[in-house]
Amino acid sequence: MFISTFEKQLDSKRRIVAPQEFRATVAPFDGLFCFPSIEADCIEGGGKVLFDSYASLIDEFAFGDPVRTALETSIMGGMVQLGFDTAGRITLPEAFCEQFKLTDWVVLVGMRDRFQIWSRDAYQTHVRHQRDVAREGLIARARLRASAPAIAANE
Repeated sequence: MFISTFEKQLDSKRRIVAPQEFRATVAPFDGLFCFPSIEADCIEGGGKVLFDSYASLIDEFAFGDPVRTALETSIMGGMVQLGFDTAGRITLPEAFCEQFKLTDWVVLVGMRDRFQIWSRDAYQTHVRHQRDVAREGLIARARLRASAPAIAANE
């Protein structure tokens, strides 16, 4: 499971040291799958579990379905397999670094079966927005749960 948030420095060769916790999550597979995220302006990654999840999701759509083709193009077509070097580093593809403006410090965010890699500045904006969405969602859920017993009692 990918959890926690880590700030890492990207070196001149676009390498970052993958957190030990992330490397342990994908063991015995010696690497990660990464691709441009569909839902945010960042890199999404994970291990074989994530790859299999996306493959299963894609298989839910019939061959020739435009959504299937879009998912195959966006996820599988954009995916790269990154191996760890002897120091536990991965090298991010240059195209990903350019696309998401990854130049110096990056943030790796664990999200259970996947993780995201952000530029530090972009992540600060994103995390503030995510907290607002989470807060509003929890408040809406609490209101819904509070009104459910009253609705059931009136039936």
